[in-house]
Amino acid sequence: MPRLTEYKDMNPRSRAVVEGIAAARSIDPSAINNVWKALARHPAVMEQFAAEMKEAFAPGRLDPLTKELVYLAISIANQCEYCIASHGTMARRKGMTDEMHEEFMRVVLAAQKGNKIAMAYRVPVDAAFEEG
Repeated sequence: MPRLTEYKDMNPRSRAVVEGIAAARSIDPSAINNVWKALARHPAVMEQFAAEMKEAFAPGRLDPLTKELVYLAISIANQCEYCIASHGTMARRKGMTDEMHEEFMRVVLAAQKGNKIAMAYRVPVDAAFEEG
């Protein structure tokens, strides 16, 4: 089990990252998620990951719920319990209903099975799907 560093015990660089995240979420920095507490011992990694997350979840063509669902689907495929819990919660906060979750899971599970079939049978990519 990794050591988690509480906000009050973080080095200045890690505290700055947490303070930025907390401000964006309108939460107290001491209530930051465990993933940030785990990364606090490695401020360079923490800063890079925070910047990547900020960029990925910035307003754009995809709406916030779609971004959470993409992250959740990849978390399921990668079997990341922490990310499934975290981004499942965020998807619900951004509007995912029980009915949407059921439909989402049908798509994710069908995609996983389809991926395994295509790989197991070594199916060549159709010419129509190739970028020209």
